[in-house]
Amino acid sequence: MVPKFEEFFYPCLKCLSDGNVHTQETLRNYVIDYFQLSETDINTLIKSGKKTQVSDKTSWTVSYFQQAKLIDSPQRGRYQINDFGRKFLSEHKIGFNKADLLTIPAFSSFAAGNKDRNAKKTLSTESKNESFTDGTPTDLIDNAYSQINNNLAKDLLAKVLEMSPVFFEKLVVELLVKMGYGGSFEDAAGVTQYSRDEGIDGFIKEDKLGLDTIYIQAKRWDKGPVGSKEIQAFAGALDMKYHASKGVFITTSSFTEGAKKCVKDAKSTKIVLIDGEQLCKYMIEYNLGVSTRQTYEIKQVDRDYFEE
Repeated sequence: MVPKFEEFFYPCLKCLSDGNVHTQETLRNYVIDYFQLSETDINTLIKSGKKTQVSDKTSWTVSYFQQAKLIDSPQRGRYQINDFGRKFLSEHKIGFNKADLLTIPAFSSFAAGNKDRNAKKTLSTESKNESFTDGTPTDLIDNAYSQINNNLAKDLLAKVLEMSPVFFEKLVVELLVKMGYGGSFEDAAGVTQYSRDEGIDGFIKEDKLGLDTIYIQAKRWDKGPVGSKEIQAFAGALDMKYHASKGVFITTSSFTEGAKKCVKDAKSTKIVLIDGEQLCKYMIEYNLGVSTRQTYEIKQVDRDYFEE
């Protein structure tokens, strides 16, 4: 597991304490050795998928050190500890965190931005909270994004539950098409027959060529979790009546452990369960029933670009 952002502070400044000029690459390698990170840890990406967590946290650590005036940059992409940095490290021999950096006027001013003195006091207080100190600014943005999407998912589910079962069946087909199944919506709608027969609501092409068929059960309800009885009926219809090997059971509710066990025990059919929470995540991911309100483009200095 990749260490928390603040845990990068001490080893990075320790690496710089030798007085040599370092690049972000040498700092990353030092951190990797210091924590004995595995290949999985080293290659773990931030949520955007554009860089690794180790690289992101190292980059932000360097940025924080520069704002705190702990290090200098004698050349582009090169960093070296200064006398103030050595003094600070000697006073924090067992480690330090963001709250310690906030005791440095230059960093406190940077962290507060254009806020007034009262806001700076609030910032110092908030710095003691894990939610404020636990991640890089990238992490904080990602967490806020996740929270917005979680709230959106709840709103989506509530809205779906207000709609008719027929609307829900149409929504399910449209979602599967957006996910790459069934070719076009017209094709999918054309082959979907809502027979409501023995646990089967309909079916859809697996791909544009129609090489295989996926059978669907779409259950819009809020009567509690879907149990093993419904899954057994679905699996039985797939196997005995349709001789099918693939099925998707989608509900606005959830599934009991017994229902999940039925899916694991099914040997002749592959059944995928999608509950209300996962359904809404897919709707957000594939832009179904949602629209973009605002777009933010977050940028920072590409320090690797300036390395020579």
